[in-house]
Amino acid sequence: MPATRIDVPLENINTRVQTEEELQRRLAAERARLSKQLNLKDSRPSHFRRPVERPFTAEERGKVTILFGGLTWKHERLIQAVFEGCGYRCEIVPVPNVAAFQLGKEYGNNGQCNPTYFTVGNLVQYLQSLEARGMPKQEIINNYVFFTAGSCGPCRFGMYESEYRLALQNAGFDGFRVLLFQQNDGVKAASGEAGLKFTVDFGMGMFNALNTGDIINEMIYRIRPYEVTKGDTDRAFTEGVDVLCNILREGEPYEILESTPPWISSRLAQRKKLKDILNSLGKVREHLYGKQFQDALHECRDRINTIEVDRLRVKPVVKIIGEFWAQITEGDGNFNIFAFLEREGAQVLVEPIGTWVMYMMYQAKANAIDRKNIDAKFKKPEWHEFKKQLVNELNFRKKLAMFSVGEAIYARQYSRAVEGLGGLAHHLVDQKELARLAQPFYNQFARGGEGHLEVAKNIYYTVNRLCHMVLALKPFGCMPSTQSDGAQSAVANHFKEMIFLPIETSGEGEINAHSRVQMALGEAKVKARMEFEQVLESTGKKLDDIKSYVAEHPELRRPFYPVPERHGVTGVAANFALHVNDLMNGKARMARVPGGMPAFAQAAPVVASGD
Repeated sequence: MPATRIDVPLENINTRVQTEEELQRRLAAERARLSKQLNLKDSRPSHFRRPVERPFTAEERGKVTILFGGLTWKHERLIQAVFEGCGYRCEIVPVPNVAAFQLGKEYGNNGQCNPTYFTVGNLVQYLQSLEARGMPKQEIINNYVFFTAGSCGPCRFGMYESEYRLALQNAGFDGFRVLLFQQNDGVKAASGEAGLKFTVDFGMGMFNALNTGDIINEMIYRIRPYEVTKGDTDRAFTEGVDVLCNILREGEPYEILESTPPWISSRLAQRKKLKDILNSLGKVREHLYGKQFQDALHECRDRINTIEVDRLRVKPVVKIIGEFWAQITEGDGNFNIFAFLEREGAQVLVEPIGTWVMYMMYQAKANAIDRKNIDAKFKKPEWHEFKKQLVNELNFRKKLAMFSVGEAIYARQYSRAVEGLGGLAHHLVDQKELARLAQPFYNQFARGGEGHLEVAKNIYYTVNRLCHMVLALKPFGCMPSTQSDGAQSAVANHFKEMIFLPIETSGEGEINAHSRVQMALGEAKVKARMEFEQVLESTGKKLDDIKSYVAEHPELRRPFYPVPERHGVTGVAANFALHVNDLMNGKARMARVPGGMPAFAQAAPVVASGD
């Protein structure tokens, strides 16, 4: 069928053209009027280019102060000590509050996630407080820099740097410098600065600070719910952290020329390259195995050992998972949820930063395996090209070996720090096992946030009976956590015994969030109480009999007494009752506890363990 021709009158076309031209003329005139009224400069659009910052130079180290924050007070004080021990001026930005959140919304972009507003607004709030105390704005810009983490990928975390710049500019601190730690590219400054020098002492000091911060953080939440004298835990851990900070700040750095006999040091001094290699290896060994740091760990442990605990208090164990920042911060950013849970009678099981570090190493290794043929030096060699195949395989095995060694060293040193601090904290969970558990519900290569970890940890701690309830904390507007929650519904349907509660945090809504947590926690309390009653009934003993035995054996009231964890038994009180029953029946022997006897143990009558 031939196409039908439609003739449009020429005068109609001319009329439409004239109307469009009139609209554009009026639009241009109105734009010019508004620009003149608002005193806006007429400039053509230009392509965005990353701002080039004024560098932070080595000459400025003595007068420029590095600001950082966003972790727990334990991590922050230890990291500050490392900075100061390496010759830097350093201050900790206070824990973000709701006022900081409001500042972040005022000066930042719309549509950002919760941690962005809290962290960006917190920096602006701190700089404004410096200005309020009389410090000129230009002096603040010249004498302070901010040290933070950066990232890339499908998450707003990759935009934090630009958000800091925008908020600082809008708040009147244009030109304030931001140093960036890239989780994919290592440590670097946004400006390529030379003022922050990453030496072996600095790197290994930060390694020890993160590990001990993780372990001490877990120990506090494992001991404080059971302390007999309120406030003892906070006092003892504050003293213990002071001891560790003194070593990290004032400890003598290892120098091979000072640690070897003169006849060796004189020869090494003439061979600079060999000296530098051996000196670096000696520094690594000193940080990992040196007497200074090990003695500090033991002294910290002895301070903590003075706390008297009552493990027969029945408390549900609540495992915290979720978005990295929300599950770590201890302030308004997650509705002060840790303190709230403890007030409600729960024991909080926090998540170490070490899990995130191990996750990144595992992901890098898994990606290397997945890309084996893509990254090979020789692409698709023929079956008879044995040499090329061998080269590809050797390069691949070398790369895997590097990842495996890194994982083994990190896990081993974390475990050594756990043992050095009394053996109370948990060791790091195997990442391969976590990936296996998550795979039916969440692909391990799905990027963003903690990836498959939220799903994996929920399953791991539930099926292994390591907690009574899992609480997932995620910021309002966090895209990866929202994606994870979609999979968690399938997980909860598969594991019927699971008590799982996701909570979205923001600058508001604290009362509603606490109410939801209370309802789920009530169910967890019933679960913990029933578990303890069943265990007590299985022993055939009365609770008063067990309490009397504990009163006669002060070792059992020490925080580092190793109580065996029975398979399928979650609560501290239930595991403790089973162990005391075995002691009373002669089926177990009283375990040795590291450190000296505390005052409360010396004052109590000690009965032979065989009685």
